[in-house]
Amino acid sequence: MIFAREKATSFQWLLLISVFVVATCGLIYELVAGTLASYLLGDSVTQFSTIIGTYLFAMGIGSYLSRFLKNNLLSWFITIELMVGMVGGFSAGVLFILFEQVIYFRVILYSLVILTGTLVGLELPLLMRILKDRIEFSDLVSRIFTFDYIGALFASLLFPLILIPYLGLLRTSFFFGFLNVGVAWMVAYRFQHDIKGYQKLKWSAVICLALLGTGFALSEKLTALSETLTYPDKIVYAKSSPYQRIVLTRGANDWRLFLNGNLQFSSLDEYRYHEALIHPGLGRLNQPENVLVLGGGDGMAAREILKYPSVKKITLVDLDNAVTDLFRSNASLRNLNQQSLLSPKISVINQDAFVWIREQQETFDFIAVDFPDPSNYSLGKLYTTTFYHELYRILSPKGCLVIQSTSPFVARKSFWIVDATLKKSGFLTQAYHCYVPSFGEWGFVLGFKQKLDAAYQFPAGLKFISESTVQPLYSFPPDMSVAESAYNTLNNQVLVNTFEKEWADYTR
Repeated sequence: MIFAREKATSFQWLLLISVFVVATCGLIYELVAGTLASYLLGDSVTQFSTIIGTYLFAMGIGSYLSRFLKNNLLSWFITIELMVGMVGGFSAGVLFILFEQVIYFRVILYSLVILTGTLVGLELPLLMRILKDRIEFSDLVSRIFTFDYIGALFASLLFPLILIPYLGLLRTSFFFGFLNVGVAWMVAYRFQHDIKGYQKLKWSAVICLALLGTGFALSEKLTALSETLTYPDKIVYAKSSPYQRIVLTRGANDWRLFLNGNLQFSSLDEYRYHEALIHPGLGRLNQPENVLVLGGGDGMAAREILKYPSVKKITLVDLDNAVTDLFRSNASLRNLNQQSLLSPKISVINQDAFVWIREQQETFDFIAVDFPDPSNYSLGKLYTTTFYHELYRILSPKGCLVIQSTSPFVARKSFWIVDATLKKSGFLTQAYHCYVPSFGEWGFVLGFKQKLDAAYQFPAGLKFISESTVQPLYSFPPDMSVAESAYNTLNNQVLVNTFEKEWADYTR
């Protein structure tokens, strides 16, 4: 009698531990799909929202379908665990490799999400039916959902803090697939005498474990393969930080930096962009001393600022220390930024600029805002009246700021939304543009409190900007001229929606 009770207790705890693992794995697959979609397709809010909604809907389908599984419930549970482990485990690798190879990538992405969600949705109802004759119903429900919710919390904390920084998406996917299959093997082994077809299930689990283990071991090579198919030049550096995928490529005479697949610069023409970003504003100030750079973790903007002898201090705020560390440590990249990030004049702060700026009381003579384009809401907040009001507060009365403002040719309305938002925030503005071969026509907006000096004082040795070349930059042809625009706020985020539509229409 005691032996039977102990056996029943061990049975219950084994299956409840399975609930914890199942819940953790299920949420991890959901987070992997959402993160991967935002990496590859952009607009993280939209991607996460649609992925989560689709996944939960698919779990509902799985829960409904579980009613049709009548007999051999333990065998069904083990089989489903094997399927979840294989589909969820291999999904990230499959999607990475297929991204550049197929036209209907979204169809494959959402098909895998639906398949994974449906299989995950089958798990808990099956477990509840397996346990219903061994645990009183009220205890069963409370225990099942307690372990389920604890597993979900565990996954939500583990994913951003440990898994993505240290394992990456592919290894995370394979690892949790391995856990799912491990649960299947453990349950099969523990209850082998109660399961029909035990030998078949056992060897199926062993094969799945071997495949997932191989995938985990080769995940770096799979990532390299997928990125080799994406980028034409040789990849010399690739890393997933907690914030983005960083890829550095090198051609015959060209270095290129990509963040989440988006080109940030080409060493062949980056000087055009960075000279245009810095000198039309900074060159009109009288003896600027204190400068703030927001973004610009590659050190190129700081390189241009250091050409002004009067500058005594540069504060550079960039969210991702993986970028600033790379451009401080790599000898070839230090040559590109001329050791700017190692200058005693510069202070590098790795923090979210939106949070950092609200705590500042110091004022700056010049502010260079070099953020990525507003392709999602987390970036869009850095182009809002809320953020620009803070910039206005810390800009000195005779100072100037500049905002990189996407392409006025491709995204004309988006460009002029930035201008309108600065004006709404109290700035006087002056828009300009230049041609950068790697990007095409690119736009910038100056913001200031008092009218700027009309005379320029450029440092020697510039390759692109001069007194004769700067004036035409302020002239806009009809296809880039001022467009009537709303201004961007945290509440409406009109810039993100406009930007996404304009670039999608252009690349379609």
